[in-house]
Amino acid sequence: MKKPTLDRQRLLLILTGVALALLLLDSVVITPLTGAWKARSAEIARLGKLVTEGESTVARGERTRGLWQEMQGQALPKDPAKAEQDLLTAFDRWGRAGGVEVASIKPQWKRGQTSQYSLLECRVDVTGPLPAIVRFLHEVEKSPLALRIDSLELNTRDESGGKLSLGLLVSGLRLAPLEGRR
Repeated sequence: MKKPTLDRQRLLLILTGVALALLLLDSVVITPLTGAWKARSAEIARLGKLVTEGESTVARGERTRGLWQEMQGQALPKDPAKAEQDLLTAFDRWGRAGGVEVASIKPQWKRGQTSQYSLLECRVDVTGPLPAIVRFLHEVEKSPLALRIDSLELNTRDESGGKLSLGLLVSGLRLAPLEGRR
């Protein structure tokens, strides 16, 4: 009678050993391999997306270079005095075209965030009726110069609102660092 008990105990020991081996195999081999597999799959998907974006960038390369050439041509001249003169002349021309009175133009050079460019920031004050101010703003916006309107203030100069004052803060791009001024 002791023989079947020994066989059963051996069988239970073998089954327990196999269960422990399977548990150990799962925790040491299968789970880490599954995690590594998922991580590699995610990395492959990320790299595939980067390749697709890169191919798209290469495909747009010629168009991007053309746009960059156009932008460079629209930037202010590299000579600071010429850049200021061009922008002041442009504001005078736009004021006459719009039919507004240019009260003041205050240019100031600013450093760019990188050393590859600088900005000519101009505070411009004009007065006139609303249609004339709208024409003036249209002239500024359609200009081929690389300009950005940073802020715009519109105030009334009389009680009827017929005469308005416009304060603009405009930045012009110059593709040269600001030299000699700190």
